[in-house]
Amino acid sequence: MAKVFRPSTRESSLLSKIESSKEQARRKAIMGVRDNLETLSNAVAIKLVEQDLVETHNKNGLQEQVQKALERLAHAEDFDVDYQVAPFRSVVPHPNIVSLYLTAFVIEKLINHKDVVDIYGSDEEIYSCIHRQVTRYVATT
Repeated sequence: MAKVFRPSTRESSLLSKIESSKEQARRKAIMGVRDNLETLSNAVAIKLVEQDLVETHNKNGLQEQVQKALERLAHAEDFDVDYQVAPFRSVVPHPNIVSLYLTAFVIEKLINHKDVVDIYGSDEEIYSCIHRQVTRYVATT
């Protein structure tokens, strides 16, 4: 007969604190997006173009698309966000939800935009470029 695992109250309390701190960090990051929407979208779009990760005909169109993606993130349900980022969770060990969401957006959706010629680089390179800008404008813990 298999042993049933029942965590003690101490273990349950610790697990609960870990989960609540993760949720709090996620909410804080998404609130930071709302506060810095335009500057963050502009910075991300510029860096993607400067680092030759995205080739585009219209930098302003790219910035608008990134801004719309950030607006969707700011108002999205948790399930929708998790669904969008699910294929990219393994890109880095402890991903930032905003950086991961934008990476998924660039790789899956932005490639089909009329102003985008092509997207270069690996998933990790795109995440790294986006994450550097996100950490500058969005408070993360």
